[in-house]
Amino acid sequence: MAPQLEFRDLTLGYDRHPAIHHLNGEVAPGTLLAVVGPNGAGKSTLFRGITGLLKPLSGTVARGGLRPREIAYLPQIAEIDRSFPISVFDLVGMGLWRARGPFGGFGRSDRTRISAALAAVGLNGFENRPIGTLSGGQTQRMLFARVLLQDARLIVLDEPFNAVDARTAADLLEVVRQWHREHRTVLAALHDLELVKASFPETLLLARSAVAWGATAQVLSADNLRQARRMCEAFDERAGACMETPPQAA
Repeated sequence: MAPQLEFRDLTLGYDRHPAIHHLNGEVAPGTLLAVVGPNGAGKSTLFRGITGLLKPLSGTVARGGLRPREIAYLPQIAEIDRSFPISVFDLVGMGLWRARGPFGGFGRSDRTRISAALAAVGLNGFENRPIGTLSGGQTQRMLFARVLLQDARLIVLDEPFNAVDARTAADLLEVVRQWHREHRTVLAALHDLELVKASFPETLLLARSAVAWGATAQVLSADNLRQARRMCEAFDERAGACMETPPQAA
């Protein structure tokens, strides 16, 4: 079976300064993969390369025939401009843009699908709320609803459970598990190693290059985690270790 993602000597960075070095590997279709590593390990950089937002400095990333716009991408919540004057309904509806175009408008069936996506993430009754009035957890539910509407084969989630309450994290993790049951390929950047061990069969431990990649139990060994931290601290002494239990917020 052809890989859904294939990295060949992939180097990514900014202003010609590499942040990911010579990454090689493949992600099979239907894989549920956690990407973990210390702060500054390059997780978000890798995801921007996968989604086409960042061009490689060298090497290649192949997407199994998908165009970048066919990949569903959930950025870190801090990247969302919550002051933008748009309703929850309209922002979630942006998940239909690939099929409808940015100026296509919503028909009756589209509105039904948007309402169903909001219900699936527990946001019934929030349709007309400005996005700036939502809590962190509600904002993340909204972004998951938008991803649901994209109906993508490849889904990339950058810290999807960061700064949300435990109930929201559990609800959204169930959405991720459903995508896995549907044989979609899901990559998620995560800090909570206990969550990774419990729910993600495969893990890539990243520290600007791959420290280990494979079955989660083998990858998240104490030796590998220490090596990842040392590698990141060589570039930035402020780089923190992977967080076992990240702080939760409403």
